[in-house]
Amino acid sequence: MKNTFGNNISLTIFGESHGNAIGTVIDGLAPGIPVDESKIASLLSLRRPAGKISTSRREEDKFIIESGVFDGYTTGTPVCILIPNENTQSKDYSATRALARPSHADYSAYEKYHGFEDYRGGGHFSGRITAALVAAGGILIPALEAKGIFIGTRIKSIADVCDRDFADVTEDIKIVSEKSFPVFSAEIEDEMQKKILEAAQEGDSVGGVLETAVIGLPRGLGEPWFDTLEGMISHAVFSVPAVKGIEFGSGFGIAEMRGSQANDTMRMENGRVTTQSNSNGGIVGGISNGAPLLFRCAVKPTPSIFKEQETVDFIKGENATLSLIGRHDPCIVHRAAVVVRSVVALALADQLATRYGTNWLSGGAKK
Repeated sequence: MKNTFGNNISLTIFGESHGNAIGTVIDGLAPGIPVDESKIASLLSLRRPAGKISTSRREEDKFIIESGVFDGYTTGTPVCILIPNENTQSKDYSATRALARPSHADYSAYEKYHGFEDYRGGGHFSGRITAALVAAGGILIPALEAKGIFIGTRIKSIADVCDRDFADVTEDIKIVSEKSFPVFSAEIEDEMQKKILEAAQEGDSVGGVLETAVIGLPRGLGEPWFDTLEGMISHAVFSVPAVKGIEFGSGFGIAEMRGSQANDTMRMENGRVTTQSNSNGGIVGGISNGAPLLFRCAVKPTPSIFKEQETVDFIKGENATLSLIGRHDPCIVHRAAVVVRSVVALALADQLATRYGTNWLSGGAKK
C-alpha cells in the first residue's frame, strides 16, 4: 500500500477523485528553496481540461500550501499541498459500481483492496490525482531551473499525426514549456485536435506519444545496474496513468542499427567531451554523459469511451455489457505532458540530492 516515490527527496500522494481533496507531501527539500505560488498555478493550468478535446469536468485547482513554506521559501520541513475537489458527480458511478470498465483499474483495485476502495471516478487511480504531482512540479521545476537544468515535454504524436523532432533543444524546450497543447507547429496542432474530435464524435478515444528533453544535467548522475538514471526516471514516469511504454534516445529503433550507426562518437569542444549524436539519449551505463537527456513515452487511448463494451460484473461473477455515462477525456496526451515533466523533475531532484546532498537545491543561507 505504498504511495511514495524517492529516497532523499520523497513525494507522497493522497486522495481520491471524488473525495474532499487530493494532495501531496514532499519531504527532504532543503530550506531556502523559493516557492512561487503563481508558478504552481501556471503549471496546474497546463493540466486543466481545454475545450471539446477534454472532459467537461472543470476543477479550479485552488491549492493550499498547508506546511513547509514560510515567507516564500521552503523551511526544510515536509511541504504539504492540498487541492480541494469541487466539481464531482458521484452518482455517475453508483449504477456501474461492479462493472469493470475495460482497461481501467476497477477490477484490479477491487482485488487489491477487497472491495473497500473508493470506486467513484476511479478513486485513487484517477488521473485527477496527477494534479498533486503537478503542484509538486511547481516547486521542483523552478528549483532545477535555478541550477541551470531545464525540462521540456512535448507531444510527439497523437493517433497517426506526428510533429517534427527536437532541433535546437534549448530553444525548443522554451517553446513548449508554456503551452497547454505543446507542439511546435500550429498546423500540426490543428491536425491532432481534429483526430481527437473525430474520435470523440464516435464515442471513442485516441492516444499518442510524449517526448521529453532535459538539458543542463551534471555529468555522472545516476548509478550502474539497479538504480540507473533511466531506470529511476522510468519508475517515476510509469506512475503517470495511461503510460504504457518508454524508450530513451533511439529506443527500439537502435536494434535495427549497426554499431557504427548507433555509437555516439565523441570529440573535445572547448575543453569538454561532447558526443556527435545521441542514440543513447544522454545516458550510458546508467549515468548521464552530458548530452541532452531524451526519451519518449507511449500514452494509451483514454479507456473511458462511450461505445458499448463487453465486460464482467465482478461481484455477481457474470458477464455483462457496459454503456458508459459521465464526463471523460477523448484524449489525455496533451494534459499528461506537464504531469510527465513534473515527475521527471521529482526523479532528477532525488537523484541530484543523492549525489550532491539535500542542500544542493537550496539557494544558500538566509541573508
